[in-house]
Amino acid sequence: MQLLKALNWRYATKKFDLSLKLRIDQLNFLKEAIRLSVSSYGLQSYKVLIIENQVLRKDLRAVSWDQAQITDASHLFIFCARKTDIEAEVDAFVNRVQDKGSASQVIQEYGQSIKASLKRKSAEELRNWSARQTYIALNSLMIACAEAEIDACPMEGFDAEAYNRILALEEEGYEATVIAPVGFRSTEDQSQFRPKVRKSEKELFEYIE
Repeated sequence: MQLLKALNWRYATKKFDLSLKLRIDQLNFLKEAIRLSVSSYGLQSYKVLIIENQVLRKDLRAVSWDQAQITDASHLFIFCARKTDIEAEVDAFVNRVQDKGSASQVIQEYGQSIKASLKRKSAEELRNWSARQTYIALNSLMIACAEAEIDACPMEGFDAEAYNRILALEEEGYEATVIAPVGFRSTEDQSQFRPKVRKSEKELFEYIE
């Protein structure tokens, strides 16, 4: 029930309090929640940029339809999906599992089966698959924020190509997919007072027996 209370508390914050910043322990909590996020095959075919630098964030705000959350939040999280060489993620995953003491031959065979599965996808399918993983990680961030009473606003309203260029992501084989300014709500943000509107249980769920 505490989780439901937290989810009812959260909302997509439109106006952040510039004077309030995340403490190190709060930031570490959010990072660990993302790190432990569910991911297809456990690969985590993405990376997450956490940006404090205001000069850089002003540049990003300019290509985010001038949305104030980009610069006003304590931190800006940018989820970046692996765009190329996804097989390298498989190799890295195999190495991590072996470091945990798993049988080498078994995990090597598992790695090969993952690669075989990924090879059956087209380049566009791989990009879409990788991008979807970032949304799962974003959800882990959002839930962690709600639990810790930290505010956030998931956003797709930005020029992804411009982000890729400004952050030199393509050179590293990544692309920006979704972002989340994180911090603390302003008392002046009227959005926090609006009732939460969702589909009813009857509208949302269909049971098939």
